[in-house]
Amino acid sequence: MLRFVVRRLLLTIPLLVGISFISFLVIHLAPGGPISVGTDMNPKATAETRARLEAYYGLDQPFYVQYGRWLGRMATLDFGDSFSPDGRPVAEKIRERIPITLTINVLSMGLIFLVAIPIGIYSAVRQGSLFDRVSTVFVFTGFSIPTFWLALLLMILFGVKLEWLPISGIGSLEYHSLGTMGKIADRARHLLLPVLLTGFTGLAGMSRYMRSNMLEVIRQDYVATARAKGLPERTVVFRHEMRNALLPVITILGLSVPDLLGGSVIFETIFAIPGMGQLFYQGVMSRDYPLIMGILTIGAFLTLLGNLLADVGYALADPRIRP
Repeated sequence: MLRFVVRRLLLTIPLLVGISFISFLVIHLAPGGPISVGTDMNPKATAETRARLEAYYGLDQPFYVQYGRWLGRMATLDFGDSFSPDGRPVAEKIRERIPITLTINVLSMGLIFLVAIPIGIYSAVRQGSLFDRVSTVFVFTGFSIPTFWLALLLMILFGVKLEWLPISGIGSLEYHSLGTMGKIADRARHLLLPVLLTGFTGLAGMSRYMRSNMLEVIRQDYVATARAKGLPERTVVFRHEMRNALLPVITILGLSVPDLLGGSVIFETIFAIPGMGQLFYQGVMSRDYPLIMGILTIGAFLTLLGNLLADVGYALADPRIRP
């Protein structure tokens, strides 16, 4: 197992280089650029000014030179400085946004797995029951409703009409004057809607996925044999059915790792949450190449790490497929 993990980690390096090259190429092929964003609407910006800015940021160099310089910095884990007017290091900007995005995504992911897996198991065990039909309607409703539209409706209901919850930001104006428990309560009130909505989008798919896996396992011969041996129904469901049905879920869990830091552009924009999704959106709109590449590289690394964790999880859950 250790040799397998080491081999996969070594393979991660060329994959990361390949992904970063494609990302770097695509960003530079996109129309516009960091200089044009800041100078096109400025009548005082002359051609000489643009040329000096391009030389300052190294954009006057050939593509392969720019990529080589960026790759050299990345080898020392240096994301470079942002092209935005503040010119702050990219790593510093990302580090500021990670906690809030990580908090929202961990809470929503925990909500998804805590609720969706029991719903999927019970729906499969009680296939055709009233609970199964109601949960099916709930799931398809969840699939059908555009989440941004649902977010706006809930903001109007709970934030404007009932005035129960704040509709934007992560803290009230008097946040810094509150005590410890007051700060926790204030932050919880601001994050309740984003967490519930983020969880709702994944809840529908995960519960349906778990139900289909359970139905497939229930039809297996070894399950019928377990019942024929007179094992209690609880033992059959949790030891023989659920354990095998969870194997595909491990893959989804591993692939969810990049989502922990990826952030949601839509939700963070709607709720004005200063997270990774909002930062990435701002970087794309201003053609901030170092910032975009920094976020994409982190996402690519987490994706590869998630695949590795999924494979290791598979091996731990089922000894037959250990490498």
